Amino acid sequence: MAYASRIINHSKKLRHVPNLMRHDHAALVRWFSHGAQSSVCKRQDVTKTRSLGYIPAERERVSKFAAGNLVSSGSSKNSCSRTTIRSGIPMGGVLYSRELSCSQVQSRRGFASDAGLPTHQEIGMPSLSPTMTEGNIARWLKKEGDKVNPGEVLCEVETDKATVEMECMEEGYLAKIIKGDGSKEIKVGEIIAITVEEEEDIAKFKDYSPSASASGAPAAKESVAPSPSKQEPDEKPISSLEPKTSKPISSPSEDRVFASPLARKMAEDHKVPISSIKGTGPDGHIVKADIEDYLASRGKEVSAPTPKTKDAKLATLDYVDIPHSQIRKITASRLLFSKQTIPHYYLTVDTCVDKLMDLRSQLNSLQEASGGKRISVNDLVIKAAAQALRKVPQCNSSWMDDYIRQYNNVNINVAVQTENGLYVPVIRDADKKGLSSIAEEVKHLAQKAKDNSLKPEDYEGGTFTVSNLGGPFGIKQFCAIINPPQSGILAVGSAEKRVIPDSGPEQFKFASFMSVTLSCDHRVIDGAIGAEWLKAFKGYIENPESMLL
Repeated sequence: MAYASRIINHSKKLRHVPNLMRHDHAALVRWFSHGAQSSVCKRQDVTKTRSLGYIPAERERVSKFAAGNLVSSGSSKNSCSRTTIRSGIPMGGVLYSRELSCSQVQSRRGFASDAGLPTHQEIGMPSLSPTMTEGNIARWLKKEGDKVNPGEVLCEVETDKATVEMECMEEGYLAKIIKGDGSKEIKVGEIIAITVEEEEDIAKFKDYSPSASASGAPAAKESVAPSPSKQEPDEKPISSLEPKTSKPISSPSEDRVFASPLARKMAEDHKVPISSIKGTGPDGHIVKADIEDYLASRGKEVSAPTPKTKDAKLATLDYVDIPHSQIRKITASRLLFSKQTIPHYYLTVDTCVDKLMDLRSQLNSLQEASGGKRISVNDLVIKAAAQALRKVPQCNSSWMDDYIRQYNNVNINVAVQTENGLYVPVIRDADKKGLSSIAEEVKHLAQKAKDNSLKPEDYEGGTFTVSNLGGPFGIKQFCAIINPPQSGILAVGSAEKRVIPDSGPEQFKFASFMSVTLSCDHRVIDGAIGAEWLKAFKGYIENPESMLL
């Protein structure tokens, strides 16, 4: 509130600038700088004072009162508060086809600087999912010089989950593409393009680069007289940047030379007299950089040592290095986090699926007659899991630092394997939907996953996961890794026929059994609770008519 009141008071002063221009120039400078420096300069705000107006604090971070949201300096028409911005509201930046908080949109208005750049807007890599820290540019749909209108797609961004279209929210011209097609590992907030308001300004950004524009920030700082208290901290880091000088080796014995093992090996490989080198490491130790500097001074390249016979054999292996995709990297990091931080335990049970198969045959006959989608065993498993979660709600929960969050909605994620990686689209309120609706939704989302066109709302918000490797691959039984922040995942194996005792003596019959394994987070689900959930699930599978009640 203190920051907001300062900004409001400062804006009121600006209304009287035309009147003050008629007064003495020196008095005006004293009046303006006194009010502006205290509220702007000391807080490292988005803008800084210079003479009688504002200049851009190029590439500055947003001040605390902006809370990391959309940056818009100067007199930009569009501002942003802490509230959520919905699709369709005009604002500076990009639009993703759902609700976006300000922290997800990265853009900044820039004004004419000493370098002669006209008014422009820097578009940054947006955060398009809660887990996204970087993204790739799949392709640009607009070229440099093209006119862009609100709602038009600028480019396709490959996030950690899917490929998403990024739309423009302001009318203008695409002056410069900083990150072209195929650019990878772009951090969230990093500048990817520049737009301008006038077509004639496009040519001025031909050689523009973010690093070059950042050089304007120091000039802006010099124009503002810093307070004496801030001069000393600025001078101290400069002295620490002085290049290191070689120090003589201080050792109790002049014959002994202290060096790291790597430095000694490099010296031996390149036949360098290590005693003639002065170390720059701790206590005068010789390090790798000292050997490299010595070789560079003699005009020699630091080449790798000749591989030994064992290494030469390994070098003959034929292999291909496959770059990590975004979905592969995020899957690896989340599953590693899950196994390292979640105390897993596993419960396995065999369920008879004869009645389930009979009911499925009857329902598919009705579906074919009405032109509906066929119902799979996995659709029945999803319905049974949702009903069991409604019956045992403790398993429909997540571990938080100070409490356990129990969900009222039963949203089931379904694991789908594609050429691009593993996706988990969500079936919302699965306990309230019919089998026909679940079948159609699963097939629709699975196709979107294979086409790499899932939206965040297609996979976010799940409370439980089902992974089936039995039907497609014939896996008898396996243990799945929990998908955080959920506390349970059901691994479904294949069905196989077994010989079991019949009602009479020495009588036997055949029956089909399916193995399922429940992985539980022991912080949330105790062993007895997990067993109770499996008992309820088994009851729905072996008596499927009860799911229809």
